[in-house]
This record gives sequence, structure tokens and C-alpha cells, in this order.
Amino acid sequence: MLMDMGFLRIRTTVDERPGRLASLASALAERGGNILGLSVQSDTDGTVDEFVADIPATPETVREALEAAGGRRVQVVPATAHELTDEPTRALLLASRLRSMPWRLPELLAELLRADDARWIYGEAVSDLPDPTQLVVPVAARRAVRLRRADLPFTLTEAARAAAFARLAQPAVEQSGAERAVKLGDGAEVTVRPLTSIYREAVRDLHDRCSPESRRFRYFTSMPALPARMFDRLCDKSRGYSLVAGHDGQVVAMANLMFTPDPGIAEMAFLVEDRWQGLGLGTAMARMLVRAARDLGYAEVRATMLSDNARMRRLLISLGATLGYTEDPGVVEARLPVGAMASA
Repeated sequence: MLMDMGFLRIRTTVDERPGRLASLASALAERGGNILGLSVQSDTDGTVDEFVADIPATPETVREALEAAGGRRVQVVPATAHELTDEPTRALLLASRLRSMPWRLPELLAELLRADDARWIYGEAVSDLPDPTQLVVPVAARRAVRLRRADLPFTLTEAARAAAFARLAQPAVEQSGAERAVKLGDGAEVTVRPLTSIYREAVRDLHDRCSPESRRFRYFTSMPALPARMFDRLCDKSRGYSLVAGHDGQVVAMANLMFTPDPGIAEMAFLVEDRWQGLGLGTAMARMLVRAARDLGYAEVRATMLSDNARMRRLLISLGATLGYTEDPGVVEARLPVGAMASA
């Protein structure tokens, strides 16, 4: 008869390359492991694979095997047969309980993420020093739930799940329609709307009015015109979510959120007409994109930019993003967890 002590929850960070998951699964199989559950999550420095397995081996043996197979920061903790329930079904049942008992949000969040502790906190919720064993889930302007889990640090994907779960306990937001007015630093007002094919000519004119440098910052080349195929892709809602800002009959800015094959990750980019830069329009549209990514279930938004694009770097840092260099010394990548966007 199987003993509970044979069940292990195993989590490892892996490089995003083909065949890595197969290597980990083979390493478990070689030690007699039977994989009973698998999830793939996004985190700050790679993809996190999590297994629930019945395996006749010690946690230390399992850790060594997965490290040899290419796993990083391997963590192994005991699991029970109770944890083998279907995860989507479990989440839906918890959501149903939350809808009828929203005051039990901390308790149900703890159950959702298998946290050791969950409690309401008030005032300044987020510590200056990141603690991977702690997750703060905002609920209102000065109210949040703080979760703690000692054995397995929280991932970005889990943070996104927690934020989505918490919104179920909040009153429905009154919809203000598809367009939003934004007042800028100089007092001018623009209207932001979803990008559709009716803006094809207006977006073409936007490119005509932008300087070669602005286009270079957006496309990494001073693209004189946006190819029709690329415009159609930006309008495709199955591939992303895009916005345009209009003033006096002209499109003066465009912001794009594109879905990626990486689990839980979307990418964003902007093109703002030169004379409208520095007025807060890019920041406002960036906030809209990050909120859209959150509502679509993404854990992280990334942006790739040229290293001399100082304005874009300042914008993303102001939202709470972290910057890192890529293999190309002239290219910088910003990473912004959707739950970490600065409120200022």
C-alpha cells in the first residue's frame, strides 16, 4: 500500500530551452518516480516546473538527480494524497466558496496557494526588501492579505492567481465603456481606445509624423512605415491587446501588449509622437496595458528596449520594473510583475 511519505512536491527552475522538461521527467523515472501532477509557472529568472510524484527516494536524492538533469534551485517537500486533486477543479470550488463568504478571503487564499499563514494587513503593506517566502495581495488602497509559506517561495504565476482570486471578493467595477480620457501634464486631454482596423490610416500618419529616432526606439530600426501584416497582427485580439490615443482627429500614440509562448508572460511596446512625449501619456498607457495583462491572467510584463532609450527606462522603473542586460550589449530587458506596479 502506498504511504503518504512517498508523495513529494518538487519544484525546480529551468532554462527555457527544448527538452529540459523531458530531462527532468527522465531523472525522476530513473529513480522509480511516478509523476502524478505537473504545472509550469513563470518566475523572475526562468520557468518553474512543479511536480507531484510518488517516488521511493529521499528528498535529497531527488534534489541531486534533478540538479544533475539541469534543474536550478530544486526544492522538495512532502506532499499528501489529498494534494492530487485536479487543480482547476480545486480552484473553482474555492472560488465558489469565496463568492458566498468573501470575508474568508485570507483563509481561502491560504488554501489556494497552500500557504502556512494568511492574515489581513493594513497601511503600508509591501516591505522594501523582497522576501520570496512572503506574498502580499492588495485588496484595497490600504488593505491587503499577507501570505507566508516557508518551504516553497511564491512564483509570479502564483501571485497572478492570488490577485485574480482576490478580485472575486471585491464589488464589481462599473464599466466606463471602451474609451478612456487621459489628462496630460500640460492640461491637454487625449482619448484612449482599443486599436482596430479603422485606425489603419491614422496609425500610418502617426509613423509619418514620428522622428526616425522615435521609430528606432520602438522597432530597433527607423521603420518609415508600419507593414500591413504587422498592423493586422497588432489588431488581432488572439495575439495581443493594443491601444491608441487620439487628439483632435489624430492618433498621437500607440501601445501594444503582445502575448508570448512563455507561460504567464506578455510583452509591451510604445510609440508616442515626439511632441506628445514627456507629458505622462506613455506612463498612462503603460498602466492600462499592465492592468489588461493582469485581467488576462498574465504574471509578468516584459519590454525590450535599446540601451540608449533613457525615457523608456525611466518610465518602466517608475512602474516598479527591474532592468537587466541581454546577450546583446545594446539591448536592455525590463521585467514587471503585474502585481508590483507602483501606485504613484
